[in-house]
Amino acid sequence: MTINGWIQIAIYFAILTALVLPLGRYMARVFEGERTFLSPVLGPVEAGLYKIAGVSEKKEQTWLTYTVAMLLFNLCGFLLLYAILRFQDSLPWNPAGMTPMSPALAFNTAVSFVTNTNWQNYGGESTLSYFSQMVGLTTQNFLSAATGVALVLALIRGFARPSMRTVGNFWVDLTRTTLYVLLPLSILLALALVWQGVPQNMGPYVDATTLEGASQTLSQGPAASQIAIKQLGTNGGGFWNANSAVPYENPTPLSNLLEMLSILLIPAALTLTFGRMVRDERQGWAIYAAMSAIFLLGVAVSYGAEGAGNPLLHALGLDGGSMEGKEVRFGIANSSLWSVATTAASNGSVNAMHDSLTPLGGMVPLVLMQLGEIVFGGAGSGLYGMLLYVVIAVFVAGLMVGRTPEYLGKKIEAREVKFALLAILVLPLAILGLMAVATVAPFGLSSIANAGPHGFSEIMYLYSSSVGNNGSAFGGMTGNTPWYNVTGGLAMLIGRYFVIIPAMAIAGALAVKKTVPASAGTFPTHGGLFVGLLVGVILIVGGLTFFPALALGPIVEHLAMAAGQTF
Repeated sequence: MTINGWIQIAIYFAILTALVLPLGRYMARVFEGERTFLSPVLGPVEAGLYKIAGVSEKKEQTWLTYTVAMLLFNLCGFLLLYAILRFQDSLPWNPAGMTPMSPALAFNTAVSFVTNTNWQNYGGESTLSYFSQMVGLTTQNFLSAATGVALVLALIRGFARPSMRTVGNFWVDLTRTTLYVLLPLSILLALALVWQGVPQNMGPYVDATTLEGASQTLSQGPAASQIAIKQLGTNGGGFWNANSAVPYENPTPLSNLLEMLSILLIPAALTLTFGRMVRDERQGWAIYAAMSAIFLLGVAVSYGAEGAGNPLLHALGLDGGSMEGKEVRFGIANSSLWSVATTAASNGSVNAMHDSLTPLGGMVPLVLMQLGEIVFGGAGSGLYGMLLYVVIAVFVAGLMVGRTPEYLGKKIEAREVKFALLAILVLPLAILGLMAVATVAPFGLSSIANAGPHGFSEIMYLYSSSVGNNGSAFGGMTGNTPWYNVTGGLAMLIGRYFVIIPAMAIAGALAVKKTVPASAGTFPTHGGLFVGLLVGVILIVGGLTFFPALALGPIVEHLAMAAGQTF
């Protein structure tokens, strides 16, 4: 660890926090149908899209209708993407002559991008045509992110609206998110990345001669546009196999900073959007504070572990922290920060290989995913996941003060608590259940690259990433097998939709309730006490659930490393 490294981390977080206010307020205006500076340009486009689709922006939907519309839309997206991947050899823009994906891999990939997971059991530059990248993957990068934002808007309206049966219109929320938020930001970021040297072309691959005299093929393609939305939409699927560690995808320290900021930008700003839409910005800042506390704790542990390095190397006189699997141009601080940011958000992109992290450095991404991707989390999905924990936290507070819990004037009763617990328990049941099979079956064990606790962590990471809709991986895991393609795809579906449906049921239940005025007995939910309670509930629930599994993986590996044993 160095002072310079901590300063870089502090600058990153300061810039992120400074951007929360303007973007959060802008998004609140967009989602409430108010005029913005982009309205003169995009307003007619929005109206035209509604006319073509036969949608009335003034006609709202109940929570059930809203949810069914989302599910049908996502199903159509899955079928379209699956077809593109299976028939990409017959489609245009395929200068490298890419062949079709196998059925199992196409299923896994289509589910991955529709659920905003972007897990990749393939190398993008060696598997996908330009058509598949642009029309298939990039389209779903926009739409899966917009779906997550739309769903959290419905939940916010459930808290904000008194005595109403409707929670908004899915088609309107989807359109506005894509048109006013994701598209403008993606254009700006793509242009900045092109400026930094990221390719954006339709040219064929280029043959080059290396300094050693060997021949090497350099892939080309429309990369900057996909990288922009993969980061802003918390998707994470890389144009290249090694993701943002590739110089083409992330060439400079400035591009690294811009991409790291874009990973957390929308999830962080949505907390203030929440505060604006419930007419109390303090509520949004309280949630931002809770997210930030866990995030900064993760950064401190990760950077501390990576900066300390491996004691076995210290014994050989090699000090200076762990640089294994990291790019020299980014260093330990920016690699550690990225690993935390990408798993705090459900992003999954990497600028260093997580399989090469120290045991404790690798444990931090695992924990962040196992908490449910709620520490900023995905675009929209992080906030609605956090609001589920808010429901539990105010319930606990109500038990302590001996009165019916309330949040934003809405009484939190048994129905809401049951739905919140159901959504929260989905993740550990799926992660631990699938792990239990994979860690004892030959078809699961055959894919790991390491024995002992590190191999166990590789399996745990795969399912934590899949169920958490993250998409990052320990590099030592071979996921392109029938078992991991199918179970990984099912894990992504469970992690996405088995959380969404209970969350939407909560939105519907809250929307019909009257708003109760605050009284002397109302527990304040905008101060430090509530932030501490919320953080405590999150860590206790996550710790009690996953600590035994973590003890068998990264914790015991750390103790073994300290005793002189590696795996």
